[in-house]
Amino acid sequence: MKWTDVYDIAIELTEKFPDLNPVAVNFVDLRAWVLELDGFDDDPERCGEKILEAIQAAWIEELE
Repeated sequence: MKWTDVYDIAIELTEKFPDLNPVAVNFVDLRAWVLELDGFDDDPERCGEKILEAIQAAWIEELE
């Protein structure tokens, strides 16, 4: 997975943290958790706030 795979990342986060409310997650933690996901292979420096916002939004959508 790459940073642009926001929906795949959201699915993985939903499975890894089933009891977590993504609205309450700060971007520092979110970035760290994405970097730790199995199958994630992208440059940590390519991540910005817009990507993290998109991942968070996809994660929220995944829970609905």
